Amino acid sequence: MKTVTQLLAGKPTEIWTINASQPVIDAIKYMAEKNIGALLVTDLTDTTRGAQLTGIISERDYARKVILQGKSSRETPVAEIMSTNVISVGPDDTIDTCMSLMTQHNVRHLPVLEKEKIVGVLSIGDLVRATIADQQATIEQLSGYIMS
Repeated sequence: MKTVTQLLAGKPTEIWTINASQPVIDAIKYMAEKNIGALLVTDLTDTTRGAQLTGIISERDYARKVILQGKSSRETPVAEIMSTNVISVGPDDTIDTCMSLMTQHNVRHLPVLEKEKIVGVLSIGDLVRATIADQQATIEQLSGYIMS
């Protein structure tokens, strides 16, 4: 079974983040521009430690906490609607562990942290693609074994 590190190796290295004090409209525009469904929220107040993960904001947060509650995207800060109880994984975790966490906590994005440093993000799409690739490889191996 593949690990998070192996999965991240096949992805672009950019990690898209936003500051908690920025307005929600900036987050939505940024997600649309990058064609992503969530942004990690970071705090750079302590520059000696680098960007620290303080939350995550998703399209789901926007729909439920801004649109449905009649708030203004321009006046509402990201901090007001972001999810702060962030579920994360480490580089050595497996795809199965990630899938289990996503299912258990009903989330679609998992930040990858190594010693509190952000090293990547996995989406449900990343995990599904990896699972399908693993299954395809198994099918091909079994087909080869049966044919020989």
